[in-house]
Amino acid sequence: MLKFRRPEIGSIALSAIVTLYLLLVTNNSFWTHAVTYFDHARLGLLSLGAALGLTTFAVLTSLSVKYVMKPVLVLLIVISAAASYFTDSFGVIIDKSMIGNAAVTTQAEAGHLLTGNLALHLALYALFPSLLIVWIKVRHRRFLSKAAVNFLFVAPSLLLSGALIYANFASVAYALREHRDLMVRFNPAGPVTSAVRYALSTYRERNLVVQPLGTDAKEGPRVVNAGKPVVVVVVAGETARAMNFSLNGYGRETNPELKALGVVNYRNTTSCGTATAVSLPCMFSVYPRKQYSDWKARSTENLVNVLTHAGISVTWWDNNTGSKGIADLISFASMTHQKNSPLCSNGECLDEIFLDELDKKLGATTANSVIVLHQLGSHGPSYYLRYPEAFRRFTPDCRTAELMRCSTEEIVNAYDNSILYTDHVLASVARLIEKHQDRIAGAMIYMSDHGESLGESGIYLHGAPYAIAPKEQTQVPFIAWFSKPYQAAMGIDTGCLSKDADQPKSHDNMFHTVLGMMNVQTKVYNRGLDAFAACTRPDVEKEKMGPGYHAAQGAEGTVPADRRPAAKHVTDLL
Repeated sequence: MLKFRRPEIGSIALSAIVTLYLLLVTNNSFWTHAVTYFDHARLGLLSLGAALGLTTFAVLTSLSVKYVMKPVLVLLIVISAAASYFTDSFGVIIDKSMIGNAAVTTQAEAGHLLTGNLALHLALYALFPSLLIVWIKVRHRRFLSKAAVNFLFVAPSLLLSGALIYANFASVAYALREHRDLMVRFNPAGPVTSAVRYALSTYRERNLVVQPLGTDAKEGPRVVNAGKPVVVVVVAGETARAMNFSLNGYGRETNPELKALGVVNYRNTTSCGTATAVSLPCMFSVYPRKQYSDWKARSTENLVNVLTHAGISVTWWDNNTGSKGIADLISFASMTHQKNSPLCSNGECLDEIFLDELDKKLGATTANSVIVLHQLGSHGPSYYLRYPEAFRRFTPDCRTAELMRCSTEEIVNAYDNSILYTDHVLASVARLIEKHQDRIAGAMIYMSDHGESLGESGIYLHGAPYAIAPKEQTQVPFIAWFSKPYQAAMGIDTGCLSKDADQPKSHDNMFHTVLGMMNVQTKVYNRGLDAFAACTRPDVEKEKMGPGYHAAQGAEGTVPADRRPAAKHVTDLL
């Protein structure tokens, strides 16, 4: 009977082989960008590459301890293989923000990324080499002997690595300083470092103390004297990029219904971030993008809290992956929990799911209110699932989550269909407000959280680091519509607003614009960031508004998170 002997290899030799595998097989995106970034400094590129190889080898050799080495090598190979698939296929970067996005994603959302191509990639680049590592025998010396021998390899590797960087410091430092994304692309160090950073920031938030904001807020005379409830519907869009809106000059008619309604459209609006986990909290935060951080957002109350302090009823309806902590203290309903609806499938619903409930709520509203609708919008890569068959106008459209199987034309067609459907949903919201205008003074404001890359420069989806993010991910639509009762009661001049449509706007405007739309008086309101303030008629602008908010002076004390009022959550409507 034949017996197969398992091959043997020394721990240092195995560390060297795995180092070469990681560098040469799982780092295509890193090397591609490095060649571009070091275009006129090839020696610097060679020095950086050799230094990274030596450092990786030194780290793996340091960890080549019996019972530890194999699990560590397998884990690093799996991480590198998974990261390389997304960086190579979609052009995304696995930074801290992307780790945060992955941590809060839903099962349905994640399911669109679990494709056959991913399974094949992991089988070839992770499973097969991992099984080889598990199968072979690794020779280990006794502890003291191993420590001495390992040191003889680790120390020179680190010294040579440092010498190479020092010898070409100017070119290496310049490239890394100007292109901070490069090292985040390096596997496995980039994803591992990003995960550690995310874990540390999450750990730091365990004893988060939330500062109250705008506790002096109250309703101003315009809303008090409106004669009927004032209702603002805030639609938080998802993955809609401005350049594919025909309202902004796009060649295709993707906004026929909004165009017919005569909405106010701001054509030059930028987002706070390139992913929902950053942009959504930033939109509702008092902090402008340049001052914003996740820590500040989580430790300070936001727009919906200030509205609540003013006595305004605030409701959040979510057809996405949650409010990212924004709606923790207000009425919250997840639309995706609805069952037996033709609009829902596999834990996701089309955005028309909002409309029947909104119609009922507007018909029963008796108080000044803000209703937030958080869309699923155009979230990829399964754009074809974001619109019903009736809105499949641009064909052939990409009918798979594996965008690499589709042509650019098919991807754009599917995406444009999703924008066409968003146009319908927004117009339907406006028409519902108009339907109830005999009893409410209503308005709608829409702003997307971020844009989307559809293959430009080899980049797909979103989530690129803001410093290097393409305009496709940062230019977003910003649209408003006002009913006639609202215009009369609140003094809004839509003609004036339309003339201002080309002036730059951003997510920085959302907080103060909504406060202005509800005529909320508070010290944290900044008229200069209210997108509509300049077009509010002077004859009704008599109340005294606050001078603006300063981050260091805006809070009136601190309230530990565990002593705040309990959140009012509703997991299902009806």
